[in-house]
Amino acid sequence: MSIRPEQPDDAAAIAHMITLAFATAPHASGTEAKIVDALREAGALAVSLVAQADGQVVGHVALSPVALSDGTPGWYGLGPLAVAPGHQGKGMGGHLVAHALDTLRARHAAGCVVLGEPEYYGRFGFRADPDFVLPGVPPEYFQVIRFTPGAGGGTVAYHPAFEVAA
Repeated sequence: MSIRPEQPDDAAAIAHMITLAFATAPHASGTEAKIVDALREAGALAVSLVAQADGQVVGHVALSPVALSDGTPGWYGLGPLAVAPGHQGKGMGGHLVAHALDTLRARHAAGCVVLGEPEYYGRFGFRADPDFVLPGVPPEYFQVIRFTPGAGGGTVAYHPAFEVAA
């Protein structure tokens, strides 16, 4: 397996793999691939990494800018994260998340937010933080990792692409 930045000719394979990965997920909206496409079209796909095995795209993670109500710049949202069904449970998602966070640190980002399983994302340093709110979401599932201590807070708004077909 290798992890690399998305290339222009990866878009169709990424969309197909994301659709398969979320097909049976209980929390899936069915719009995950459309969200990534909409972020790409809007120029808001700040980081897009693929995991490749045997020449096939078998994993993907997206990072896009988020807005904080206090105006602090340099914050990103992680997701969607997807791994093809035949490759799940082998650590590929964890490698994608780790590479994505390393990329943000190298860019001197202030931090990253994620909506997801606390047990899974906690392994990477994400924690629920009362200073950050995503309206309508149970606070324990909305987590934060700060790269700059004390940077930011408030209500978080994802890119409008996340509202596609919602």
